[in-house]
Parts: sequence; structure tokens; C-alpha cells
Amino acid sequence: MEITELQKEAIINSGKEFFRTRIIPNHIRNLQRLKLSSFNINPFLINYLAAFLCGDTEPDSLAKALVYPRILGTSLNTSFGQNVQIFISQLQDVVGGASGIDGIDIEFVDAIDGRRKYCQCKAGPQTINKDDIATVLGHFKYLMNKSRLDRMGLQFDDLVVGVLYGEKENLSPFYKAIDAHYPVICGSEFWERLTGDKDFYYRLAKAFGEVVEDDGIDGSKLILEKVNEIADEIRSKGGL
Repeated sequence: MEITELQKEAIINSGKEFFRTRIIPNHIRNLQRLKLSSFNINPFLINYLAAFLCGDTEPDSLAKALVYPRILGTSLNTSFGQNVQIFISQLQDVVGGASGIDGIDIEFVDAIDGRRKYCQCKAGPQTINKDDIATVLGHFKYLMNKSRLDRMGLQFDDLVVGVLYGEKENLSPFYKAIDAHYPVICGSEFWERLTGDKDFYYRLAKAFGEVVEDDGIDGSKLILEKVNEIADEIRSKGGL
């Protein structure tokens, strides 16, 4: 059964709620916790980066070179990866509930080939490790064996790993090892197969950004306040 427009909207709304209740509060909390001691500073590089970014090595520039990459990159990627299972659980509810099969997150009818897929979801193209290969292949092998016994009629292409974001060419070697046995579908292709909408991936990504506007969050103000705090610490220390 193909996903309806109402279900698509429900996925978008659940994604926005995921950002509203998990990602954004964690992001702001991580920003507010930052102190100069939070950073493992290379004094050679940080002075260069400050000059490269701002044209000087004043405390404010040093603070920006520390805070910007941490709060706009590293900490947010970590938070998303740690909390993505919550979004996957919400996705389960929208597409028909969690699969009762061990190792399978969601089951859905593929909008492209019309076959029922048994899908294990992952966050992004670099988010699994070597040990995950055997785990995923073990779950899928068990399901294929069960299919033969129960005459479920499964094909190898019916067991998939769905990667929520990213591009196929950026998949890690660990994903490629799985893809040699079972399809790894990634980013826009995953969401198109799930929803039947080739633009849904981009609609969903856009919706995450809309939460900041909807909730009136002034991220630039929060970041500037933290930059000023860190700059004051640098001044009191006499520089970096």
C-alpha cells in the first residue's frame, strides 16, 4: 500500500518535532556548556584559523575560530547520530508500526518496484563500523532462511539498509561490504522508495530548518553571546 499525502505530512511533522524536542535543545545545551577548557587547542593552528577567518588574532576572532566549527559541525553531527533512533521510531508509527522481526526497523511497500521491503535504518553514509557488517548480514540471513521455511517468497533485494541522508558515492567501505549482498539505499533514493515522491528528501530537509523559524530561535544571538564569553576567558588568560 503506497504512502498517502497525509502520511508524508505526518513524516515531516514528526521530523520537525524530533528536531524541536531533541536536536535543538541538545544543540543549545551543548553551546551553553562551552568554556575555554572545553577545547583541545593547538595554539599554532588556532591563531592561523582566527586570522584566516577574521583577518586578525584578537580574542573575539580566536573565540569565533573555536566556537563556530564546534557548534556548527562536530557537536551537532554527534547529537543527530545519538538521537536518530527516536526519529526512526516515529517513522515506524507513520508507515505502519515497528516490524516484529529482529533487526528490522520498518517494513514498507517500495514505491518503485511494488515489493514489500524489510529495512534496517541507519543515520548517514559514515555512521556504521566494521562490527555492524556481521550484525546486519546475520539478521538478513536469518530472515532469508525463515522466508524459505515459511514460504514468504522473499528475494535478496527485499532486504535493505535504508540510510536516511547522504549520497551513494559517499558510503563508507562498511556499507559497501553490505551492499555486495543486500541493497543499501541512501538519501533521496531511500525516501523516494518509501514515499513515492522523488523530492520528498529535500522537502524533509527543508522542514528541519523551518523549525528554527517557526519557533523564533535566534541562533546567531546565542552563538555571539558564547563567543563573547570565550573571548573574555581568552583575555583573562592573556591570549592563546
